[in-house]
Amino acid sequence: MWDYTEKVRDHFLHPRNVGEVENADGIGEAGSLVCGDALRLTFKLDEAGRIAEAKFKTFGCGSAIASASALTEMITGKTVEEAEHISNLDIADYLGGLPKEKMHCSVMGREALEEAIANYRGEKSTRAAGNVVCECFGVTDLEIEQAIQENGLRTVEEVTNYTKAGGGCETCHPKIQEILNRLQGVGGTTEPAPRRLTNIQKIKLIEETLEREIQPSLRKDGGDIELVDVDGNRVTVRLRGACLGCTAAEITLRDYVQARLRELVTPELEVVEVE
Repeated sequence: MWDYTEKVRDHFLHPRNVGEVENADGIGEAGSLVCGDALRLTFKLDEAGRIAEAKFKTFGCGSAIASASALTEMITGKTVEEAEHISNLDIADYLGGLPKEKMHCSVMGREALEEAIANYRGEKSTRAAGNVVCECFGVTDLEIEQAIQENGLRTVEEVTNYTKAGGGCETCHPKIQEILNRLQGVGGTTEPAPRRLTNIQKIKLIEETLEREIQPSLRKDGGDIELVDVDGNRVTVRLRGACLGCTAAEITLRDYVQARLRELVTPELEVVEVE
């Protein structure tokens, strides 16, 4: 029996913002009835450009309902730019955690949000790209790659927990393992192949990598780094603290910051410093 937090139970038994926003500015769908979980998210902006109303409809388990309910609360009052930074881990943390077998519910929430934002901006669906790896649940290679990168997944079992891929007939397990090996540099591959990322996905991964991997290391030595802009594959940053004016700053940017971003986001990135 899975152990659910009080907040998960509360959002399941008393879900917030159920339904559909009329004349919605953004509409996003994720999952499918075939795989047992489906979510439709709609939101509407106010005159100030903030999300004034967000609602959901879902078909799924208690964790799916709770994740969707929490997501509507999390994005209400935010600008679209602020909302797009919400990750599946943020949704799980907001609920006080989810069982590892139910993390795919938070991923479904994040995917629906990305779709709704893309719809609002008139961009192509982020789910349209990619090749289906798991036929049972319709999960693509891009969805698997994103889940691996964003959550640090290391095994096929973890991929299944976060995406459902491989949870049916299991014939796709070798393909999932190949993706894991490629992203982890196993089997003679020293650098992952360029990933097809949307602008939303790219910016989000860059910000998460800076926050999780790079800033803590620089801060140990009294330095810091700030993301200024992302224009295509050109990442503009500003060094702070002890890193500012350091004679080794250029080496730090090229051999550490740029190298890590290329490894964890996409090898096409170029990091440039501004004062």
